[in-house]
Parts: sequence; C-alpha cells; structure tokens
Amino acid sequence: MRISKTFKIEQPETIKQKLLYWGAGDDFCVLLDSNQYQQPYSSYEAILAVGANTIFSGDFKEAFNKLRNFRKEVNDFIIGYLGYDLKNDIENLVSDNYDGLNFPDIFFFQPKKLIFLSKEQIEFQYLTVHDTDITHDFNSILQTVIPSFCLDEQIKIKLRIHKDSYLQKVESMLAHIHRGDIYEANFCQEFYSDGVELDAVHAYFSLNDISKTPFASFLKVKDKFVISASPERYLKKIGEKVISQPIKGTAPRSANENEDIQLQMNLKTNPKELSENIMIVDLVRNDLAHTAIKGTVQVEELCEVYSFKQVHQLISTVTSKVPNTIDPIDIIESTFPMGSMTGAPKISAMKIIEELEETKRGVYSGAIGYIKADGDLDFNVVIRSILYNKNNKYLSFSVGSAITAASDPFKEYEECLVKAKAMRAILEK
Repeated sequence: MRISKTFKIEQPETIKQKLLYWGAGDDFCVLLDSNQYQQPYSSYEAILAVGANTIFSGDFKEAFNKLRNFRKEVNDFIIGYLGYDLKNDIENLVSDNYDGLNFPDIFFFQPKKLIFLSKEQIEFQYLTVHDTDITHDFNSILQTVIPSFCLDEQIKIKLRIHKDSYLQKVESMLAHIHRGDIYEANFCQEFYSDGVELDAVHAYFSLNDISKTPFASFLKVKDKFVISASPERYLKKIGEKVISQPIKGTAPRSANENEDIQLQMNLKTNPKELSENIMIVDLVRNDLAHTAIKGTVQVEELCEVYSFKQVHQLISTVTSKVPNTIDPIDIIESTFPMGSMTGAPKISAMKIIEELEETKRGVYSGAIGYIKADGDLDFNVVIRSILYNKNNKYLSFSVGSAITAASDPFKEYEECLVKAKAMRAILEK
C-alpha cells in the first residue's frame, strides 16, 4: 500500500534537476521526462522512481512468464526496461554478437518511493513503511545543490562498423530485399568508447538540453546507466485503449527558418520515407490485432511530421481496444520488439539484422517504462540513447535507419550520422 502527499511548487524545471541529482544517490533510480512536450496521450510532466523494494532481473529465458508472475506477486507499480534480446524468448532467435555493456536482458523493480511532477505540484507516493520520509525527502530535494560540471577531457568515440563496411552491409541487406526475404529492416551500428569516466546525471541533462524529446529517460541500476533522449513511444495502455506511435522517416533540422520549413515539407512528401512509415504501420496494426477486440485497430495519425530540436520525424499513431480481462504482459509480448526497430516481416528481419550487425543491441531498441497495478502502462523506445557501464568504463550508443528497396547506402549512412549528432555533441565537446 502507498501513502500519498502533495506539495505546491514553483520552477518545475529546477525541481526536476534537483529530483534526479537527489534520486541518483540510490542504487536504483528511473526518471521518465516528457519535457512538457504536447504529445498526444501524455500523462505526467515527469516521474521519478527511487529505491527497490523488490526486484526482477534476468536473461531472456521465460522472461515474459516471469514478468507476469512478478507483477502479480508485487501487485503494485513496477518500472524498468525490456531489452531487445527478449525477442529470443518470443521466437527461436539468438543474440551472439559482441556485448561490451553486459546489461541483464530484463530489469524491473517495485520502487520504495514514487514521485510525480507537474507544473504546479509534486506528489509523493511512498510505500507505507517509508511514508514518514516524505516531508524530510521533500525538504532534502529543495535543498539539493545542482553541481557545475565539465568534462576534464574529450571522450574519443570509435565506430564499430566503419563507412566502407557499413556500405557493404547495406548492399547485403538490399540483396535480401531484392530476393524477397524482407521488404524493410532497421540496420544499426554502434559508436563506443572504453576507459570512460562519466557523470551520468550531468550527461543526461546535457543530452536532454539539446534534444528536449517527449520520452526522455534516465535509468540507474547500480553501476549501469541509460541516458535517453527518445522521441518515440512504443506502447501505452489506458484502460481498454492501447496506443503505439512508431517513428519512421527522418530529416535534419536547419538553423535557417526557410530551409527548415523546406526540409519538413520534403520529408512529408518523400516517397521513400513515407513507404518506410506505412510498412511499419501495417506491421504494428497486425501486432496490436493479436490482443485487440475485433475491428478496433485504427490508424489515428498517418505519417504526421513532428519536429524536435535535432531532427524532423514522421510519426503515426495506431490504436486498439482490448478486453478488460487481458494481461498487460500479453500486449507487450505480442508486439515486442517494436516494428520500427526490426522491419518486416519481423522474424526474417531480426534474423538478417543479427547476421549483419556486429554488436548485441541489449537495452538499445528495447523499452523503458512502467506498469501500474491496474494494468495501465507506458513505454518508450530506447533510441538516441547513451548506455554506460561504470564498472568496466564502457560507453556505447547506437543508431540505425530503415533499409528498403529505395535505399541509397550513402544516404542511409548520412542519416545515421544525423541521429548520432546529439550524443557525439555532448561527449566530444
């Protein structure tokens, strides 16, 4: 059981920074941050979960059944991540590529302390055993000093796949497409650095400041960190309604207003970018149909342009209605991994991705989010994200693009560089 207490606040952005610096002092901490973005179906300005009362962590084997059991045993709000390689629990697939990060495939915890931030108030929802901490914690948060910090030296970023190799691999992907094995696949490459000392909280605020995306997140599990500026929602459930908002289609931003408007218009009418999005919308519709009440899957938005600080994106919104008896884990299992990060047909695309990529995706292109006791949930897609293992000092971020029959390998490579720009900007400054 949780005890709730609310306080009025001013300067929510400053409070948000203090919240994270305060919360990150614990071994287990997650911040979900909407950045006040007017995204359809937004619920909170920010959520902070601190301290683990109970934990579920492990590899992909029987992961979804174990998550079902964990959720039922806890019967409370749980928060954490789903790694991309949970695909191996759903289908007969493998993940044998190099992994420098060594994150568990899945991690969730029941937070001791839950804090919900809005523009005018902050609400504390603590487990009963910790309810006497609320006022003390609120005062501690207000008194938290936001430190100044700068990197002592530039972090040197390396490419796991160099340009010539990348172009060859895209040609191999195109050969699969021309043979009819697949018609789209999301091909990703890793940028990495080792021997890194990183202030993860500072890195989060630096990345967030230049990105301001609606599904940003910070996750700390002891010595492992995810620093995410994700613009994409994977899945949300509100009562009987399920929402998925796949992104496919990217264009750079320009500082020149007229050029920026032209880039936006070009994206909206680009046949290749539109076809990328529509193919994944079809896949998402099919995925949602597995748990939907018959006839309720709808496309509410198709290929709408959304503009973020770094890029323009094409986003579609697909919804369905599910029976009130449905287990929320069934909805996740029948749609995971999200189509925007795999391709179509999904299983064939994932097999080819594994052959051509050189690193295990892990948390990248998985999802971070929460499931409530009543079964409502909300998860992002882990993209535009830095992953960091403090113990072995390994830092990684990956980017990808959708390969279709109309793809130009050189342009796909340029798109990857555009998507990597924000992460490189805060690390290589």
